[in-house]
This record gives sequence, structure tokens and C-alpha cells, in this order.
Amino acid sequence: MEAIIYLLRFAFDALLMILIIRVWLQWVKADFYNPLSQFIVKVSNPLVVPLRRIIPGFGGLDLATLLLAYAIATLKFVTLAALAGESLGLLAFYIGLLVLIKQAGFLLFVIMIVMALMSWVVQGYNATLMILHQLTEPFLRPIRAIVPNIGGLDLSLLVAFLAMNVINILLSGSLPYWASI
Repeated sequence: MEAIIYLLRFAFDALLMILIIRVWLQWVKADFYNPLSQFIVKVSNPLVVPLRRIIPGFGGLDLATLLLAYAIATLKFVTLAALAGESLGLLAFYIGLLVLIKQAGFLLFVIMIVMALMSWVVQGYNATLMILHQLTEPFLRPIRAIVPNIGGLDLSLLVAFLAMNVINILLSGSLPYWASI
């Protein structure tokens, strides 16, 4: 049973991350001709395109994909709770929203780590690094305005990691003990 739960968590989390990245790419107006962007769009199109016919976008925000991501996050815990023999009721909608927020934060954390590691290794132009930079820039730009570079060292990632951990701790306190991710 543990193997099934592990595989279900992986499948839900992978799908959720793809949907979050799709919304995020549209929000930051990233280069959709980039190979990473093309992969995300092609993988998520079978689920998103039919919903877009029913749910229109609003103010440049892809509501169909966002609502699908929320539904996947909620379904994740409804399914896992059902396998454990528990019923969540209306609490599932609250947990789904918090899981969606936490998953987006985790994804931002991972992207910033990968971006930092790639900046040490990659020389010159790299298409993947450019997309990662486009994704993180809205979060790091306000920090860079406050925290100056010290000797050419960008400390904005460190400040962002600290802020994200504080937010994660606050959100973890809002989740029931068995629903933490």
C-alpha cells in the first residue's frame, strides 16, 4: 500500500508542478519558444485546452489552468485520505488551496536552487537558465532593490530562501498534522 501511495503522490505532484509552471510562464510572459516552455505546454495541453473552452482567462491570468491545478491539489488529499479510510469533507477545499500555495513555493525554491547551481557551471547563453531567470525575476527584483550586491555577490537568493522558509512554517501551522507535504 505504501508503494501505491508513493506513486499517487508522485503523479499528483508532477501534474501539479506542470500546471503551476504553465500558469507561471504565462504570468511572467516567458519565452514560449523555449524548449522547456514547449515541453510544459505540450504536456499540459490535453487537460487545459478543453477547460479553456469553458473557463475563459481573466486579466491575462489563465483561470482554466489555475482552477485545474486547485482541483488536482484538492483531489490529491481527497484520494490519499480515502485510501487511509478518512473523510475530509469541506476541509478538502481548504487543504487544496494551501497545498497549491505550498507546492508553488516549493517549486520556486527548487527553481532558484537550480538557477544558482547553473550560474556557477554554465558559461554564456543557456536557454534553460534564461527561462529560470524569467520565472524568478518577479520575486527577486524587489529583494534586489533592497539588498545590494556585495562585491558582485547577489544575496537576493539567500534573502528569498529565508522569507520562503518563514512562509512555509506559517503555512505548515495552518495544515492539519496529517495533511502536511
